[in-house]
Order: sequence, then C-alpha cells, then structure tokens
Amino acid sequence: MTEPTRLGFDPIGEARRQWADHGWATEAPAMAVVTSVMRVQQVYLSRADALLRPFGLTFARYEVLMLLSFTRTGSLPLGKVGERLQVHAASVTNLVDRLEAGGLVARIPHPSDGRGILAAITGEGRDLARAATEVMNRDLFADLGIDPGETARLFDALARLRRAAGDFP
Repeated sequence: MTEPTRLGFDPIGEARRQWADHGWATEAPAMAVVTSVMRVQQVYLSRADALLRPFGLTFARYEVLMLLSFTRTGSLPLGKVGERLQVHAASVTNLVDRLEAGGLVARIPHPSDGRGILAAITGEGRDLARAATEVMNRDLFADLGIDPGETARLFDALARLRRAAGDFP
C-alpha cells in the first residue's frame, strides 16, 4: 500500500475556510469537526489493520476476539456481539465465519436456549488476541500523538457526540 502524499497545508482547514467564504460560516466549524473525525477514523483504522495483518486479523475481527475474551464465559450470543460492537447481524455472521474458519472462535449451542448459538473464543483465539493486544498497546494505543490529558478530554467530547447521536443513554 502506498503512503498518501503529505500536503503542505491542512485540507480540512482549507475546506472550513471555503465553507465560511461560501456563506456557511455558522456551520463551518461543525463541518470541519465531522470531516476531521472521519479522517482520523481512516488513519487509525489503517494503522490498526496494518498492525493486525501479521496476525491474520482485521480490526473488526480483533474487536470480536477481545469482546469474547472479556466475557466471564468466553462466549456470547451472536446478537449480543452485534449489540456490543454496534454492527449489523450480517456483519457479525461474516466476522464469526472468518474467525471460526481460522480456529479462533467456535459456534456452540446456547446452554439455555435450544435455538440460540453462541460465539465462543478458543484457546488459540485467546492466545492470538493476547499477542495482537501487546502489539496494539505498544504501537498504537500507547501514543496517539497527544498528551494523556488531551486523550481523556477527547474521549469525553466524543462520548458526548455519540450520546447526542443516540448511541447510548
């Protein structure tokens, strides 16, 4: 994958200026925030996927493994996986299919609901998740490029935006 060319200016800052110059000065700051969040999402997803590639994982599959590894039993109903990761049921099915094909997750019958299926992390899945997390912590999460106080404030601001969007009460 080729690195994008670095510009000599901030294109989102320029878009904000243009937005204001074209009569939308009131909306320009919010447009710049939305566009910046979307760009930052692209940057971090690309970095995460690059770090996880040697493990045969995408960030989405990594999230499933970590979610299952955090549960008391190592398993969850597929519907709960979708709820907790805030993804569509079809996406969960695809993710679990891929993880199951790699021996990282197994589908097992729900112990109390004869129709239900659980996604259960395997020992191999736990080991891989642990190794991948060491890399993610060291090479991505340990230093976002802003100080810890800014990190906390940014998380709080983004949580307010997610709450306002109806993500959670």
